[in-house]
Amino acid sequence: MARRSTRRTPATDPASPCPCGLGQPYGDCCGRFHHGPTGAPTAELLMRSRFSAFAVEDAAYLLSTWHPATRPARIRFEPHQRWSRLDILGTTGGGLLDAEGTVEFRAHYSQHGRQGGVLHERSRFVRRDGRWLYLGPVPSTGPMRLA
Repeated sequence: MARRSTRRTPATDPASPCPCGLGQPYGDCCGRFHHGPTGAPTAELLMRSRFSAFAVEDAAYLLSTWHPATRPARIRFEPHQRWSRLDILGTTGGGLLDAEGTVEFRAHYSQHGRQGGVLHERSRFVRRDGRWLYLGPVPSTGPMRLA
C-alpha cells in the first residue's frame, strides 16, 4: 500500500481543467475514475486517467490500476517533477469489447521548473475481471504474451 507523502500534492479541484488534456473539468473527467467506483471503460481512458493520477500524485489509483504481475510495491513521485501534457499518438484494441489493447503516448513534464522532458511509450493494457489494468510497456522485440 502506498504511503502518503508529507509534501504538498498538486491541487485536485473538481472544476479545474483535467491534466489529461480532454478539455473537461477534472471532476467530470479523470477525477470520476480516481474517486468513483467505476473504472475507465477503455484502455485510452485508463491511460489518460493514469497520466492525471501522476499529475495529481494519486499513488493509490496508480497502484489499483496496475496489473499485479508488474505492479511495484509503492510509487515514489519525483519532488521537482511536474507532468504537464499528454499526447495520445495511437491506439490498438482497448475498446469496450476488447480484452487487451495498446496506447502509444508522449507524456511531457518539467523538472526543477525546466520544460522539455518527454516520456514516449507504447503501453499495454489488459482487461481483468471487467476492469482495464496497465501491464507495462510493449516489449521492443519478441512476441507479446498475456500475463
